[in-house]
Amino acid sequence: MAKCGACGPGYKTPLDAMKGPREEIVYLPCIYRNTGIEKPDYLATVDVDPKSPHYCQVIHRLPMPNLRDELHHSGWNTCSSSFGDVTKKRNRLLLPSLISSRIYVVDVGTDMRAPRIHKMIEPVDVFWKCGLANPHTTHCLGNGEIMISSMGDPSGNGKGGFILLDGETFEVKGNWEKGSNLPALGYDFWYQPRHNVLMSTEWGIPKVLANGLDPADLKTGRYGRHINVWDWTTHVFTQSIDLGEDSIPLEIRFLHNPDAAEGYVGCALSSAIHRFYKTGNGNWAAEKVVQVPSKKVNGWLFPDMPGLITDILISLDDRFLYFSNWLHGDIRQYDISNTRKPKLVGQVFLGGKIPRDGPIVVVEDQELNCQPEPFVIKGKRVQGGPQMIQLSLDGKRLYVSTSLYSGWDKQFYPDLVKEGSVMLQIDVDTEKGGLKVNKNFLVDFGKEPDGPVLAHEIRYPGGDCSSDIWI
Repeated sequence: MAKCGACGPGYKTPLDAMKGPREEIVYLPCIYRNTGIEKPDYLATVDVDPKSPHYCQVIHRLPMPNLRDELHHSGWNTCSSSFGDVTKKRNRLLLPSLISSRIYVVDVGTDMRAPRIHKMIEPVDVFWKCGLANPHTTHCLGNGEIMISSMGDPSGNGKGGFILLDGETFEVKGNWEKGSNLPALGYDFWYQPRHNVLMSTEWGIPKVLANGLDPADLKTGRYGRHINVWDWTTHVFTQSIDLGEDSIPLEIRFLHNPDAAEGYVGCALSSAIHRFYKTGNGNWAAEKVVQVPSKKVNGWLFPDMPGLITDILISLDDRFLYFSNWLHGDIRQYDISNTRKPKLVGQVFLGGKIPRDGPIVVVEDQELNCQPEPFVIKGKRVQGGPQMIQLSLDGKRLYVSTSLYSGWDKQFYPDLVKEGSVMLQIDVDTEKGGLKVNKNFLVDFGKEPDGPVLAHEIRYPGGDCSSDIWI
């Protein structure tokens, strides 16, 4: 947490944040939907302090009061975008539910090691006041409001819009977007007022993707392909950047330097990283800067297996880009000193669909000479692949979880659903680049009291490189 006296939440600059204290606990939403266990999702508090007797243990569980919510991502009531406002305090964590459309507001200020529910926003409030559903990404705004992107409408159709909440009462205020021209799909977003822009991405139609990926739904417009550009001042949708049919652009990140008019988006199905940037005429464009080649395989859903890039991060000094290939099973680190030409400097395999002793045979691989060994840590063979990632403020530790979304976990990694997900930690070389698994770190969510559970996004109490935006 920021220890800067009477200066408001977060840090003045991204480089100041890098000097912040080491993380001691993290929060992860844990999901029981699609596991066969009729228990509510919960927020887990995990001890990640190596000096603690409870290191690598879940020290608290906050169950939600409802079943089958599908908690997914989380975000703050306020963050570094409000730095300098002494009336603001980062003490509420918002947990939107991807399937039920319920939004939980969690009090982490009273006791950060034992969060409690502060308020519950029922789906009907979101449906009636916004005409939206399937909330995903939460970002705090500099004016004290909170904005949450949506993926659809109350009927399960696709609809890209934004829910606006009051930052004090957490009442639903209505829609952020203006006008009738809206993107057909939604997912993640990032904003940068210095360039008068908000960028959003597209996963797919909620009722189409809810229970898995059906190949018949590809090439039909049911999955996303665009970065959508919004005017920050007028809240109007102004431009769409096409990244290719069924590319499925998911996580989007501006560089942290608020003067930078560029960033990256990870496309899941096309397994490409695109750099987006502001052009000389004031519009926005994108160029592909990384392509993960598909592997030709036997014994799988398709003859070509994409890496499936599902999460990306940028270090706070804007030096390194990280992303996960959920199907291929590796995490990659790129030096982005030259933003147009990322250079691969680190890679580590943590599971995936293609271990040497598995049922899938790779018949053609542009990158590897042989299939990787199964990933085993502390005697446990890890199911699933690396998915959500979170970087320590100083950039030296990368935390990894293995669940993507329960419906897709069940389809692509049924043993992950049976055994539960894990959280791992990777040591990062911040000088030359390089990734190495910390063999002493394992949080096994297969050993939870109510049975194996699917842990998802990782969040620090004091903010991190995917929650905080500097303006």
